[in-house]
Parts: sequence; C-alpha cells; structure tokens
Amino acid sequence: MKKVVIGMSGGVDSSVAAILLKNQGYDVIALFMRNWDSLLNNDINGNPTLNEEICTQEQDYNDAKKVCEKLNIPLYRVDFTKEYWDNVFTYFLDELKKGRTPNPDVMCNKYIKFDYFIREAKKLNADYVATGHYAILKNGLLYKAVDSNKDQTYFLAQLTSKQLENVLFPIGELNKEQVRKIALEYDLITAKKKDSTGICFIGERNFKQFLTNYLPNMKGDIIDIETNEKVGEHIGLMYYTIGQRRGLNIGGMENRTFVVGKDLKNNILYVASKNANEYLTSNSCLIDNIVLNTNEKITSCYAKFRYRSKDVKVSLEYLDNNEILVRYNGVKSVTPGQLCVFYKEDGQCFGSGIIKEVRKDDKKLWYLL
Repeated sequence: MKKVVIGMSGGVDSSVAAILLKNQGYDVIALFMRNWDSLLNNDINGNPTLNEEICTQEQDYNDAKKVCEKLNIPLYRVDFTKEYWDNVFTYFLDELKKGRTPNPDVMCNKYIKFDYFIREAKKLNADYVATGHYAILKNGLLYKAVDSNKDQTYFLAQLTSKQLENVLFPIGELNKEQVRKIALEYDLITAKKKDSTGICFIGERNFKQFLTNYLPNMKGDIIDIETNEKVGEHIGLMYYTIGQRRGLNIGGMENRTFVVGKDLKNNILYVASKNANEYLTSNSCLIDNIVLNTNEKITSCYAKFRYRSKDVKVSLEYLDNNEILVRYNGVKSVTPGQLCVFYKEDGQCFGSGIIKEVRKDDKKLWYLL
C-alpha cells in the first residue's frame, strides 16, 4: 500500500482530500504545519484574535485533529515558524519596502508547502505528498482545476517539475459545492467552515495596522499625475497597489480616482482620475525569477497577471539574462512584484515569472517602479 502524507490545514478542502485518498486505497498520514507565532513574531497591531482564548491557528489544529480522529488517520504536527519568516515573510516585507506588490502565498508554496513540508514527509517514508489545492496534475504537468472560480494554479506556478514529482491534488476534479457535500456526508466539523482569507498562514488582519508591527509609516504627498498638483497625503507607499481606488481618502475629485504609480525616492503616490486608463494601461512587461516546466521555447500563449484576472493572449521574447519580455494588447494595472503566469490553450500552466518592469510602447513607465 502506497503511503501519502497530506498537508492537513483544518479546512474543508484538505479534509475532503484526505477522504478521497483513503477511498482510493492509500495509507494516509496527516501533517499539520504551524508557520506563524503571533507573540514570537510581534503580531500585535491589527490582530483581531490576540485576546481570544484560543488563536485561529490552534483552532485549525483542533479541527484537523477531530477530522483525523473521525477518519482514523494519524496526525503529526511540525513547526516551520522560522522557515516561514526567513523565506516568506522577509520576502514580503522586502518587496513592500521596494514599493512593489508581493504575493506571499506563491512563496509559501514554493518554500514551505512544497519544500520543507516535502522534506518532513520523506521522514515519514511518504511515497507521495498531497494537499487540498484546486489544481490537476497529468503526467507531471500542472493544469487548471475543474472549478475555474477556485483554481489555484496561479499560486503554484513557481513550482518546478522536481517539486511537483509525486504530488497529488485529490480535489482538482471537483468544484467547491461537491467538496462541501462530501464533507457533510462524512459529518466533518469542517464541512461548513469558512474558507481562510488573508495572508497565507497568518490569516485575516487589519492590513494597515498589521504592517506597523514591522515597517514604519512614511507619510508623503499624493500627486495628481495629470495636473502635478497635491491632492492629499498618503500614509505610506506600501499600503497602496496599482489600480486601487478605494481607501485613498481624497476629497474634491470630480471623477473616480485610481492609484497609477509610485515614486519611491521622493515618497510620492501618483493618482489619476479623468484619464486614469491612459496611465494604468500597458502593452508589455519584463519578468524575472522565471520557472518554466517545458522543454519547448513557447513564444505565444496566455498569461494571467493577477489571481482571478482574465487570461490574456501574449507573445514571449526570451532575453539573454534569463528574463522574458511579455507583449500583449492593452492591459490595465499590470503591477511590479506580482506574478505573470503562463498557460497553454488547453489549460496547462507551464511556468511563471515575477513582474520586474512595466512598459508602454517599449518604454518603461517612469511612474511605475
């Protein structure tokens, strides 16, 4: 009997993944990851659960324990608090300091769930590892999940072929409704549990308050890029992302106002209203930190520039310094620091890179970092 170690999060997706694996005849072992310590990590400001009797992470562990007891699956616990801080959270803070928009969930998969977790699973003599991600693996290749609304290949696109070896995604062929139905049939405590939100393994936080635990607020001017006039004051460039229009606290603007750029050196946040689309729209971007799981030199495919954004037809130009120039027809709010994920027409996700530079007509947009 083949042994599978599944990442058990205390949520409904991993719970049902464990059921499916058992029903398929695997010897299933569950492993719960503890990746965040609020007290050790000074997670004070913006933490809504700080004064609760039991923290969210501990409640998740208790839920995972109850599921495993019901399914007769052994549950182990491992602490990756230091590894998460060193590989995920430090990256997150460093990117924010650069004025970019990072995606910690991507790095959590790359360094924690499909690196340190796999190492731990091997100690338990695992033949396979499994998670509750909505994705499909066929012959070692990553494909979009059946449930397009829940598909998580965007967050898995920095994984190498090596990391995807001997990995199982049991719920990739199901939609969320089916997953919850199975959990209800087995009367699991997680059946109606709300999906986790917020930063990977940290959870829901008041983002602005949360960041004050780690980065100082650097107030500065908000400048209308069209008139070059000061229209307000920002509370720190790290709190804003390109295309954002809510939470700007700007009065007196006739039209809806959007964040269109940042000047890190002078601590300026640029906004536009009347002609915002002109500043938000680009037609190429430069990406680095590239992972490609194909031997083909694909020059035409589809790309996703943000999670849940529409797939866009793109062309790829491979540069000498392990960078790719991605060309496309006008797309709004392509943002440095975010992931550009590549797909074939059949839904295969064959790689990704991090957006380094955004361009229009082959010129870098000076107001975008």
